[in-house]
Amino acid sequence: MRILISVMLLGALTLSGCAKKKVADGSRPQPRTGARTTAPESTLIGKVVGVNAPGRFVVLNFPLGRMPSPDRHLNLYRHGQMVGEVKVTGPQREDNTVADLVAGEAEVGDDARGQ
Repeated sequence: MRILISVMLLGALTLSGCAKKKVADGSRPQPRTGARTTAPESTLIGKVVGVNAPGRFVVLNFPLGRMPSPDRHLNLYRHGQMVGEVKVTGPQREDNTVADLVAGEAEVGDDARGQ
């Protein structure tokens, strides 16, 4: 008897999870007014934490899990103005990576953003 009740309960839960709410007119629900079209997390933003001017490379720090791929080009910004361009070369260690300075200049504290 317990097995029968367990099977019926499991079947009811399974079917209730598959049920969908349907829109009366058959159209898709519209997004809220003023909703963002792109998530802020989609933008790759890091910080310059080290600069080697003679070697023309920088050390970049990014949030964990948001590391740029090798050979990716990033722009460097200082106070909202673009000041340089780097190419990620590695090595990567934890949330830091190394990038070659391709153009312009870099200082500790500059923002590195994807193009």
